[in-house]
Amino acid sequence: MEIIKVNELPYMQTGWGIKGRPIVDMPEIGIINLLLEPGEQVPSHKTPVDVLFQVIEGKGIITVGEKSAIASSGDIIVSPAQIPHSLEASQGCLFSVYVIKVPNTIKNAVKDPNKPKQHHRPCVMGTGVLSH
Repeated sequence: MEIIKVNELPYMQTGWGIKGRPIVDMPEIGIINLLLEPGEQVPSHKTPVDVLFQVIEGKGIITVGEKSAIASSGDIIVSPAQIPHSLEASQGCLFSVYVIKVPNTIKNAVKDPNKPKQHHRPCVMGTGVLSH
């Protein structure tokens, strides 16, 4: 058995300039925790596999194809393969999302393994105010 201490993993920079930390990087599954600052976006793009977006913290807009929804902590959004999808953090909130790809055809989406861990302040739901 392996236990992954996600909160102890370092953040790195993704190809979109967003903070992310790889959690699982195996051929069968890839999981990356993206952390979008208020107003930050992952632009619309397609992937060759199905993707699940599990919102861990905060809230933001997730678009899959022509449909957009406000997603918040606890929500899971399914994006089928080859359908464009994007993410955007709401103003005033950090947006922490697990991006889960099965199978994992694109490994190592992060760039800089030596970048130090970034600490963040969580969004207090319902207030739009960052807590300390």
